[in-house]
Amino acid sequence: MQSNKSLSQQTESLTTKQMLKKHAVLISLALSVMLLIIAAFLYPGGSLFDKNSTGFYWSKNFMSNLFEAKALNGSENPGRIWAIMGMVFHSVGYGLFFMNMSKKISSRQWANILKFIGAANLIFIFLIATPLHDVGVISIVLTLFGLFMITVFILKSKLHVLKIGCIICLLTYYVFFFFFGFGYLSWAVILQKVYLVSSMLLVLGLEYFTGYEDFIQIKWGQNR
Repeated sequence: MQSNKSLSQQTESLTTKQMLKKHAVLISLALSVMLLIIAAFLYPGGSLFDKNSTGFYWSKNFMSNLFEAKALNGSENPGRIWAIMGMVFHSVGYGLFFMNMSKKISSRQWANILKFIGAANLIFIFLIATPLHDVGVISIVLTLFGLFMITVFILKSKLHVLKIGCIICLLTYYVFFFFFGFGYLSWAVILQKVYLVSSMLLVLGLEYFTGYEDFIQIKWGQNR
């Protein structure tokens, strides 16, 4: 009787671990979003356009404002710790995603590159929330390159809905860089949120609706 109970507990524990592993990307990103929303709620105030404003405005504040010890209005930022924890889960989510995608790509060369991007993002995405923010921005380049690689494979597959999702996501990145690079900050601050949301939705779509069988006959540079 006792052995049966022990076996049941082991099976339940194994099932829980399997579920956590299966949904690790979703759980990480969901926790990240929740923690960043808490950080935004606690942000004292001040934006690039109005140093004396109160609170965090999604259409006027860049996400990087949440990671500063002091808000732009000069007050201590109690939401900073929540924002940092949010970025920890964000980096874990994206890191695991790219590692998982590397197992679905039949080309060993490109699978290894995705695996490297996943491992690097575990570090660099988190750095965005630290004084090494400028170094952490490398994660955006790595993420963009990784998503571009995946898009090439998706475009050669039969996953038509995800083809549209990949193209839209990449466009939001490029449009953001265009507006930010040319100093249209009022648009860039909004597009930052757009590309973050579109990127997370794409990541979850790729995580749950792709498999090794979708790419088994696809090679880089080969038309299907």
